[in-house]
Amino acid sequence: MLNFDLHIPTRIVFGKDTQSQIGALLKPYARKVLLHYGGGSIKRSGLYDAVTASLREAGLEFVELGGVVPNPRLSLVHEGIALCKKEGVDLILAVGGGSTIDSAKAISVGYYYAGDVWDLYEQRIPAEKNLPVATVLTIPAAGSESSDSSVITNEEKQMKLGYGDPHLRPVLSVVNPELFYSLPANQVANGVADMMSHIFERYFTNTTHTDLTDGLCEATLQTIMKNALLVHEDPRNYEAWCQVGFGGTIAHNDILGLGRAQDWACHAMEHELSAIYDVAHGAGLAVLTPAWMQYVYKTNVNMFVQFAVNVMGVQGSYRDADALVLEGIARLKEFFGKMGLPGSLAELGIDEANLERMAKKCTGVAYGREHTVGGLQKLNWQDVLAIYQLAK
Repeated sequence: MLNFDLHIPTRIVFGKDTQSQIGALLKPYARKVLLHYGGGSIKRSGLYDAVTASLREAGLEFVELGGVVPNPRLSLVHEGIALCKKEGVDLILAVGGGSTIDSAKAISVGYYYAGDVWDLYEQRIPAEKNLPVATVLTIPAAGSESSDSSVITNEEKQMKLGYGDPHLRPVLSVVNPELFYSLPANQVANGVADMMSHIFERYFTNTTHTDLTDGLCEATLQTIMKNALLVHEDPRNYEAWCQVGFGGTIAHNDILGLGRAQDWACHAMEHELSAIYDVAHGAGLAVLTPAWMQYVYKTNVNMFVQFAVNVMGVQGSYRDADALVLEGIARLKEFFGKMGLPGSLAELGIDEANLERMAKKCTGVAYGREHTVGGLQKLNWQDVLAIYQLAK
C-alpha cells in the first residue's frame, strides 16, 4: 500500500427536499452567486424556482449563466469568467450534473488566473486561488460534486482535457435522489457507466496489500450495478436511487483510490471520442472498458480474476484464469447491454476514419510530445489503436 494524503472538505447534504435549503446553506459563504446550469430541464422540473426562491429567502443576490452542454465547452467558461468579474460574484452555484459542475469549476479557477484558463488544463498549472463552488446535483454520474477534478472541451482545438487540483472540490453539495426521477433512461445508463469507470480506474492496479480499498471498490461496484437495474425498471425507486447516487459520489471522491497506483487509460481514450464525435462520456466508456480489459488483463491476470469472481460472480476453476477473466468481461458487457448502453464504436457512429488520429492525440504523438497512458499497463499509441479496433 502506498502513502496518501486525503482531504475532502466538501459538505454533502443528502436526502429529500434538501434543495430547498440551498440559500441558508450558502449564506455563510456568499453575498452574490452565479447560478450556473444547462438547458431548460431545471425550469421545466420546478427546480429552478425552488433554488431561486431559496436564494432570495436567504437574502442572496444572484446572476445567471445557462447553456452548459454535455462535454462542457471552453467558450462558455470564458463567458462565465467575464460575467463573474463584471458582477462581483463570490460563489458559483452549479445546478445540474457533471458537465455543469465541471464548467463551474473551470470558471472558478479561471477567475483569478491572469492568462487563459485553458492553460491550466493543457499545461497542468496548479491553481493558486479560486471562487468557491457549490452544487445541487441533478444527475448522478461524474462524482464532480465532491471530486477535485474537472473536464472541459476546447471546441476549436477538438481537445477534451481533465484537470485536477485541490481547489476544485466544492465547498458544499446538495444531493436529493428525488431529483433523479425524471432522467431519461440513456442518461441514467451513461451515468452508471461513468461512475463504474471511476472505480475501475482505481481498482485495477499493480499495487499490492490493498485489501481494504479492494473490498470498498468491489462493494461499491456491486451496489451500483444491483440498484442501477432497479432504477432502470422503476425510475421512482427512491431507495435504489439513494444507493446509486451515493455510489457515484463515493466512486470519485478519492476514498476508493487511497494507497494504490491508478490507471485512467480508459478515460484518456474516451476523451478523444467525445472531443471529435461529441459522444456521451459514459456511453464511450461502456464501449472502451471491456475492450481495454480484454487487451491488458494478462499484465495482471490475478487482479482480473479477482474482479471476475468478487464483482461479477464468476465461478470456475482457478487453473483456467483466462476463462474466468473472459467470462467476467462478458458479464460486464451483458450488464451494460441490460442498461441500454452501446456495445461497439459502430453503435456510437464511429468508423475507422479517425481511429489512428485519436490514438495519436491520446498519447501526445499528434502534438509532438509522445507519452504513454495508463498505470496497470502503459499504453503507447499503437496499443490505444489496437483497443479502439477491438471496440469496433
